[in-house]
Amino acid sequence: MVHFVGAGPGAPDLITLRGAKLLEEADVVIYAGSLVNPELLKRCKATCETHNSAYLTLEQVLAIIERAEAGNKATVRLHTGDTAVYSTIREQMDALEKMGIPYDITPGVSSFCAAAASAQAEYTLPGISQSVILTRMEGRTPVPEREKIASLASHGTSMVIFLSAGMLPALQRELLQGAYTADTPACIVYKASWPEEKVLPCTVGTLASVGQENAVGKTALILIGDFLNESFDRSCLYDPSFCTGFREKENAK
Repeated sequence: MVHFVGAGPGAPDLITLRGAKLLEEADVVIYAGSLVNPELLKRCKATCETHNSAYLTLEQVLAIIERAEAGNKATVRLHTGDTAVYSTIREQMDALEKMGIPYDITPGVSSFCAAAASAQAEYTLPGISQSVILTRMEGRTPVPEREKIASLASHGTSMVIFLSAGMLPALQRELLQGAYTADTPACIVYKASWPEEKVLPCTVGTLASVGQENAVGKTALILIGDFLNESFDRSCLYDPSFCTGFREKENAK
């Protein structure tokens, strides 16, 4: 059996209880290199066989899993953050199905959630933004034409940009082609929840310079949008003049 596990954003205590238990019981662990905090591997039992997938191809990962299955061993494929976002699990799942190897998935805390927590921000604020775009810049790996940063930026909503910290000047130019201005709030969050975390507030217009000044070139998320501003509308949910299925309006009593 193969267990795909989201390791969380970095802090070892942000893995889920289920994920931690699977890690402790695993006979084989294949982990996503430096993106996974090595402290998590201390949960593995002494007899556990560990492999760093940063040095492996998909075919090599599958060969390790196949050997483990032949020996009736439990395998944990430990991915960073949450398995649903930029984890490449689909190609692994498809291969396992063809090989007749069963698997399950344990989600994790995504780095975009940890970044918001580090920045003390809420992506969806009344009157500001009710949508969040998760995306990345086009680099060595292309993106669909309709998902270019400039196109997505036309919505002007909250945006979280992965895998793009090494392309901040180009990212800044793309963002400014959309609905954002040079004064739109932004924030660079380097290694959210890790001991070396940095939270760097800036604007779209100063994004590249702030990244350069702080030597941020990888392992950072870029948060963009007016949700980083101080002004927003009060939520209706807890407003005394708003009724819900659990309470009436105060002025209706």
